[in-house]
Amino acid sequence: MAVAQSGDRVTIHYIGTLDNGTIFDSADEDNPLSFTIGQGEVFPALEAAITGMGVGNAKNVEISTDQAYGERIKDNIITVPADQFPTDRTPQVGEKVSVTFADDNEQVLGIIECKDGNITLDGNHPLAGHDLTFALELVSIVAKQTH
Repeated sequence: MAVAQSGDRVTIHYIGTLDNGTIFDSADEDNPLSFTIGQGEVFPALEAAITGMGVGNAKNVEISTDQAYGERIKDNIITVPADQFPTDRTPQVGEKVSVTFADDNEQVLGIIECKDGNITLDGNHPLAGHDLTFALELVSIVAKQTH
C-alpha cells in the first residue's frame, strides 16, 4: 500500500476541535482539504502526522499552541477612541475591520470590546493560544511526479 510522503499531493477530511470540544473547522466530502506535503501549506506538525499514512487511515492529531498559531500577543491588542470609526455605522464585537497604520501597513483586526467610548481591536489569529486537535482521515494520495 502506498503511503503519503514529502512531495505527494494529499486530500484529507478532518474535524478540528479545541480542548473544550468546540469545533473550529472541518473538511468533509463536500469540502475536502488538499495540499502538497512539504510545501508549507498547512502546519508542519500536520504534514508530519500525515506522512506515512495510507489511504483510508484515520488518526487523531494534537497540535500544540507553539506548533499552530502561537501564543496570544498582548501587543497585538489595541484600544482606540470610537470616534476614529466611520459615523455611518456602529462597530460590533466580533466584526472584522481593516486598519491602515501610520507606516501604511494594512491589517485586519477583530473587534473584541466596545465600551466607554473606546473600541478594542485584536490582531491575533482567533485560534492563537489554543492547542488544536484534528480527527483526520487520509482520502487520497497523488504521488510526486518524478522526471
